[in-house]
Amino acid sequence: QVPLVESGGGSVQTGGSLRLSCSGLGSTYSTYCMAWFRQSPGKKRERVAAIVSEGRTDYADSVQGRFTISKDNAKTLHLEMNSLKPEDTAMYYCAAGRHCFDWYGAYSHRGQGTQVTVSS
Repeated sequence: QVPLVESGGGSVQTGGSLRLSCSGLGSTYSTYCMAWFRQSPGKKRERVAAIVSEGRTDYADSVQGRFTISKDNAKTLHLEMNSLKPEDTAMYYCAAGRHCFDWYGAYSHRGQGTQVTVSS
């Protein structure tokens, strides 16, 4: 399988914004659920946002109201991140699969990650 490719990461100050993108998705049954995960040093990889084919979205409490997940033409996934905080600093990964799993490893399509660093 062709791996997904994330882009858009970088360094910003507290309160700043970034927009992540994920390419390499296809319009197949295997990409019913598309999600963003993040992992910071010493912590478990966590799902921060997910979107399913019909457009329904789900967010982790820690990013609710600040992050927005979206997709266009079913082939590019985005994560708009506003009001960033130092605790948002992490490697961000995109994933796609037949279901919205909590475990990153269960997704059939996964990326290599893009680093987001938020300084105070």
